[in-house]
Amino acid sequence: MTKEIWDASAMKRALTRITYEIIERNKGTEDLVLIGIKTRGVYLAQRIHDRIQKLEGVDVPLGQLDITLYRDDRHDASLKLDPVVNSKDLGIEISNKHVILVDDVIFTGRTIRAAMDALMDKGRPSSIAVAALVDRGHRELPIRADFVGKNIPTSSHEEIAVHVEEIDNKDNVELKPLPQ
Repeated sequence: MTKEIWDASAMKRALTRITYEIIERNKGTEDLVLIGIKTRGVYLAQRIHDRIQKLEGVDVPLGQLDITLYRDDRHDASLKLDPVVNSKDLGIEISNKHVILVDDVIFTGRTIRAAMDALMDKGRPSSIAVAALVDRGHRELPIRADFVGKNIPTSSHEEIAVHVEEIDNKDNVELKPLPQ
């Protein structure tokens, strides 16, 4: 049974709060860079970018990151197809910048680890922080989100589905049982 955790208004409020926290912790927007992790992280990063622009009047650099080649499950022998990489270019400079990696859900920490590996191949940021709309727990690596919209404890038999208007024609967050 699917349960809606957040509607569009709640998502908007959470992203606004995350935006304020990013600005406050960074003491402004100097040397700030936003990187959205494909796929839904890209759209959430764009929304944070737009809010920063509206609040601070600054157009912070915005990039997107495809972590396909950095995933630790990519070398599994059961994967017969080569991964499809849409782009290796971030589109922005990250060296000596304060990078905020944006993703929809933080779960085991493996996506963020892959994203950090990919970033290090592109440059040497001054710092890397993580913003996630939802933290569902179950870490396998010692990685945490610095900016979180909501902590939603889940069981191993559940999943969090973040929907964004740009892909799913709706904004919400749902908790659903895994198919059996």
